[in-house]
Amino acid sequence: MVHDFKIRFTIRTSAGFEPICDFYLGNNRTVALSIFSELEGNDEVCESDILQLDWVETKGGLPVDVKIKHCTLSQLGRSCSFITKELFKYRNLMQGG
Repeated sequence: MVHDFKIRFTIRTSAGFEPICDFYLGNNRTVALSIFSELEGNDEVCESDILQLDWVETKGGLPVDVKIKHCTLSQLGRSCSFITKELFKYRNLMQGG
């Protein structure tokens, strides 16, 4: 069974947390976990948190949240930059282009 991984950015609304962006990480668990582990954020839930990063694994076509981090807007921006840089390196340099 193929497993795919992505990082989903979500924002709190009156209806709950809603997705605003997904970064597709591919099907390599080690790479996906490595990238997610380096992201800034807090594992502790606080009622005032409005932004969240979800590490999502798709199993059999169904998404499952694996890990969650809460973050500030500044941390979200730095995470976006970091994910983009790491995916560029992995897909262009580590996979042989």
